[in-house]
Amino acid sequence: MSLINTTIKPFKTTAYHNGKFVEVTEATLKGKWSVVFFYPADFTFVCPTELGDLADNYETFKKLGVEIYGVSTDTHFSHKAWHDTSDTISKITYPLLGDPTGAISRNFEVMIEEAGLALRGTFVINPEGQIKLCEVHDDGIGRDAQELLRKVQAAQYVAAHPGQVCPAKWTPGAETLSPSLDLVGKI
Repeated sequence: MSLINTTIKPFKTTAYHNGKFVEVTEATLKGKWSVVFFYPADFTFVCPTELGDLADNYETFKKLGVEIYGVSTDTHFSHKAWHDTSDTISKITYPLLGDPTGAISRNFEVMIEEAGLALRGTFVINPEGQIKLCEVHDDGIGRDAQELLRKVQAAQYVAAHPGQVCPAKWTPGAETLSPSLDLVGKI
């Protein structure tokens, strides 16, 4: 069963955010667009490239009213230590959520039980708390913040324009489609 259009499940955790430990719950995500971005572990190899890429694009996401939440099964203490010792991770200003029990990873169905780690899962959540995009990658495949940004923009467009859909490679300002009987077999 897909998580698409389901409401995020309750959770409560501690995040490292801008030099502080803060509480984050499912209620924190509601009222704005959110990206919940799971990665396997702090102090690894592909993970800092992805988190750094998101950090480089964070202001653009914020201009769209989107908050980013990085999540791994590490603790918030580990997130702080990584932030304090890595040039790439030190530029992150979005919250890094600790999930040492794996509860959040299980809620989003990305937990690798035998390893105690999360898969690379990306979830776009609307202001009502519904999952609108769900992608899960093998741990060896890194993600691209620009492609995620395009998908967030498409999700926001579709939410604001009922009856319209965004075709492949759609970008803001490009033509959309209004599905109808007249389009069947003509695209």
